[in-house]
Amino acid sequence: MVETVLVTGGTGYVAGWCIALLLQRGYAVRTTVRSLSKEAGVRAAVEAVAGRESRVRLSFHVADLTQDAGWDEAVAGCAYVLHVASPLGIDAPKDPDAVIRPALDGTLRVLRAATRAGVRRVVMTSAAAAATPPITGPDSFSDESVWFDPTEKDADAYRKSKQLAERAAWDFMKSAPATTTLATILPGAVFGPVLSRDTLGSVQVIGRMLEGRMPGTPRLGFEVVDVRDLADAHIRAMTAPEAAGQRFLAVGEFMWMREIAQSLRDQLGSAAAKVPTRAMPDMLLRLLSLLDPSLRSMTPRLGRKHRHSNAKAKALLGWQPRPAAETLADCARSLLPGLPAGAA
Repeated sequence: MVETVLVTGGTGYVAGWCIALLLQRGYAVRTTVRSLSKEAGVRAAVEAVAGRESRVRLSFHVADLTQDAGWDEAVAGCAYVLHVASPLGIDAPKDPDAVIRPALDGTLRVLRAATRAGVRRVVMTSAAAAATPPITGPDSFSDESVWFDPTEKDADAYRKSKQLAERAAWDFMKSAPATTTLATILPGAVFGPVLSRDTLGSVQVIGRMLEGRMPGTPRLGFEVVDVRDLADAHIRAMTAPEAAGQRFLAVGEFMWMREIAQSLRDQLGSAAAKVPTRAMPDMLLRLLSLLDPSLRSMTPRLGRKHRHSNAKAKALLGWQPRPAAETLADCARSLLPGLPAGAA
């Protein structure tokens, strides 16, 4: 019998790859969207990976993280839920609750519906930032036992939303029926091929580099994780008995932005001619952040190297991230016309 999986937020970058890989692996998939006008675009994107024959196993339900309506219907009859939907928070909101409340309240709506429906497991997308010591502190190396402090002075709305939503999820599960279990996935910076240009997510930084819209590379670093590997981690955590009640950091190699730029130039040649080679002084990024609110959350991280262990995901899930250079090249090829994109 074909098992059904609900993936929340079907228009998203990570959700799209979760849907595609689930369909590839024979599951029936439901996904939530805020409007059915998005259905055709999502179908076209995932079918490019999963094949047109998979369309009979994909259905859509209207549900919004900020509303109760639709969630019980969406989850009814599902064996699993991948709760991927969450405000991305690329643009710094004037009101942090614009990011925090949908993430926190939406998580609880999904969990309530999932436990009422008797779903076997919910896998929730959190963020490596939720397992990071003070961002303005010294360089660090942490694991899943660490929790980010949302009262930290320089905490931005996105990092707060991830920590608060994940904490709320674990607190909810303490009194939830034992028939439903929870696992959380904490990714680093998600790159890799895009399925749709409508949902670029964190990939926007690669796009800006390729288009020459960055005057230089700031002293910022990321733990690169491929979106395809991240989707695979969700599916592994969905079915592995050992994953019940566990957090998993899904991170790959740490790379400074200058290293990312050099990798793109090395692999793409003339197609990456506009990628910056000069270093951006810290002061320049701070000045630019006065004009661009989306940069403000980055300034406290200048020059800092906060790394995380992926040993638990490797040991319990058998997860293996691919090389960051491959991820970056495939990401860039999917953004540049005329270059072949990476396969799943």
